[in-house]
Amino acid sequence: MGGSRIQVNKSHKTRFASKSSRRIHKTSLQDKSRIGKSERNAGKGARAARLQRNKMLRDQKWAAILKEKRASSGSASPPRVIVLFGLSASVNLNSIAEDLLRLLSPEGNAVVHSTVSSSEYRLRTTILRAPHGDLLTSMEMAKVADLIAFVASASSLSEESTSYSIDSFGSQCLSVFRSLGLPSTAVLIRDLPSDLKKKQESKKICISSLSSEFPEDCKFYPADTKDELHKFMSLFKEQRLTVPRWRNQRPYLMSQKVDVVADDCNSGKCNLLIDGYLRAHSLSTNQLVIVSFFCFFLCGYSGGLVLFSFDQVHVSGAGDFQLCKIEILKDPFPMNARKEKDAMESDETHDMEVIRSLVPDPMKQEPLLFENVPDPLAGEQTWPTEAEMAEADQNQKQKKLRKRTLPRGTSEYQAAWIVDDTDEEDSDGDDGDDGDGDDDDGGMVLDQVESGLTGQERTNNFDLDDDQASLNLRYSDDETENDSMMMEGENMTMEQLEDEIKKIKEAHAEDEEYPDEVDTPTDIPARKRFAKYRGLKSFRTSSWDPKESLPPEYARIFAFDNFARTQKHVLKKALEIEQGNSDDCVPASSYVRLHIKEVPVGIAYRLCEIAKTAPLIASGLLQHESKMSVLHFSIKKHDSYSDPIKTKEELVFHVGFRQFVARPIFSTDSMNTDKHKMERFLHAGRFSMASIYAPITFPPLPLIVLKSAGGVGPAVAAVGSLRRIDPDRIILKKIILTGYPQRVSKLKAAVRYMFHSPEDVRWFKPVEVWTKLGRRGRIKEPVGTHGAMKCVLNGILQQNDTVCMSLYKRAFPKWPEHRFPMIDA
Repeated sequence: MGGSRIQVNKSHKTRFASKSSRRIHKTSLQDKSRIGKSERNAGKGARAARLQRNKMLRDQKWAAILKEKRASSGSASPPRVIVLFGLSASVNLNSIAEDLLRLLSPEGNAVVHSTVSSSEYRLRTTILRAPHGDLLTSMEMAKVADLIAFVASASSLSEESTSYSIDSFGSQCLSVFRSLGLPSTAVLIRDLPSDLKKKQESKKICISSLSSEFPEDCKFYPADTKDELHKFMSLFKEQRLTVPRWRNQRPYLMSQKVDVVADDCNSGKCNLLIDGYLRAHSLSTNQLVIVSFFCFFLCGYSGGLVLFSFDQVHVSGAGDFQLCKIEILKDPFPMNARKEKDAMESDETHDMEVIRSLVPDPMKQEPLLFENVPDPLAGEQTWPTEAEMAEADQNQKQKKLRKRTLPRGTSEYQAAWIVDDTDEEDSDGDDGDDGDGDDDDGGMVLDQVESGLTGQERTNNFDLDDDQASLNLRYSDDETENDSMMMEGENMTMEQLEDEIKKIKEAHAEDEEYPDEVDTPTDIPARKRFAKYRGLKSFRTSSWDPKESLPPEYARIFAFDNFARTQKHVLKKALEIEQGNSDDCVPASSYVRLHIKEVPVGIAYRLCEIAKTAPLIASGLLQHESKMSVLHFSIKKHDSYSDPIKTKEELVFHVGFRQFVARPIFSTDSMNTDKHKMERFLHAGRFSMASIYAPITFPPLPLIVLKSAGGVGPAVAAVGSLRRIDPDRIILKKIILTGYPQRVSKLKAAVRYMFHSPEDVRWFKPVEVWTKLGRRGRIKEPVGTHGAMKCVLNGILQQNDTVCMSLYKRAFPKWPEHRFPMIDA
């Protein structure tokens, strides 16, 4: 059989060819040769490029890992912080801390400091012991820990049970640590039996009972003998540590030493000196700083990012301050053993060698600005120009072409809320009041602003005395503010305190059973009692101006046109300054001394006392982070907290390294609308939004909410995270007025007990009514002289049904009397 034996396949048809290949015949030969591709090498080149790109990405990741490892474990890196936390009160942390320090210290040297430098392990380590029962100190230590070593005791194993006990405090702290973001973790098991078989059995029982409480990569180590501790430290040295993301966004410092220097120019202020290692980022002398409860003369190491000499510094719990100087000191814990001895001798004589001093530039230093100073003349109206007057006349002529029947006193903006038929949407201003009860034409003023209307916009029959009376606490709807302002504990007897707690619990239970329902008062007209409220045709789609009727506190805060863009710009600017190796910046991992100026004397000495038992934390601030604004947090009530948490109640917010006092309002987080319903209490088992006046802080950041109860230490009330900063977020407080059918005739019904006067019925006539069984309708007219009314519904009303009316007003957070817990103390 002749012919070629090579298989020849049929060529592909061009039915599914690309547009470029189908149109290639339209191009000239010159263009065709220029844009033509090499069919033979097309696939090969694409594959080679793909392989090359993957290799480049692998090399970049590997280089980043090596850089991070060298930065965290090299001789120039700050000491690694190990926090020992006992899972129960029976654990002896002092013994294991002494064993670890003795293991790391050079032979023959007594253990004096909690920070040691080991030439054997080529590692510098700081050992901290979290005091059992002290929630605040344990939480602050966890914020700076590179490794949390949870210590379990085999003696806590119950004979009846086969699990290791974690007491209530240990369980509470575990949940708080998870909310903060756990760094690298390990579990050290102490007090194991000496018998090898029993020891293995106890270890297996411990691992099986505790493994569900910790991350999957958490290791369990026996820690009774020196060899076992040596194995743990050897693995810890080679371990790649993981820390929460929020901690690496700002420079921070854990104090090694705190001191106070008097300020000759200001008698009530002083300079606080903090020595320590700078961590995470570089710090500038032009930045602001914050200081936490955790030391003031702070000496310590700087770890991580570069410290900018112009930065602001926050002292957690004490406030935001400016730096007057940063001194780079000689490392007191070098890796060389001989240098260690010299450093200890110099420390005994309190003579720290200053390598370099940085002073802030007054032109570049971040101003210590907390609140905006409002201009009292900013709201003054100027004389309109001729063009503006001509435009206003033209608009007025166009509006006269369309005739609409509106209630008396209705403005143009209010008219936009009214539907042409009788199902008008309802709203009310703060000053709206029908002073003439005999006038049947008066109605509820729709969508009127609370206090910003001029006299021309109000109707002449409004009684000024009644308007002023409606602003009185007796007439205004400020029950949440009044109830939340409890008497101080020392001024209340035990019986009064128990009665107050009982009232709050009863109100919490009633709010869960009958949410938003209120009773119409019999001694006050409803149009005065609910003067600030308005009705909405649709909670989801009806418009609400976010700039309308703002409280005076909004003149003191700051807002961003585009918060996401501002945050991106601030972080980019901080990164550029750090990478630019500026002269006013202190690099991370340096041992520095911060000179914090204008610190109140009382706070400084109190911080020095606290620093004797636990370290302090000083953290740098980014641009704008000292200014006040409206912050919104996603928050959930803690499982261990059973008492009710009322809106506008004073709480302590721990946001990252910052602490401040706030009085939040709680609301839902509606996804499909720009309006959110306020909640009177923080309910358990679901997330809510907490809105407060607080210093600006860029997310992501964790949130821990603490609340003091009856003179006892603070308890964890809620946990969450920072969601966004937005003063224009609309939070509406909803109330429901209820009435009951008296007579029913098909679609019509006579309803009573919702109002107590015919004037109130006429005032609220534009608002839609609804029933609990799903009917909707409107008010037709008042009946009699005792507040009964005739309603028309879209279905037959049952006699056992309840007629309801929904009213709304915008709610705002409460401005705190003091901003920081230390100032209050």
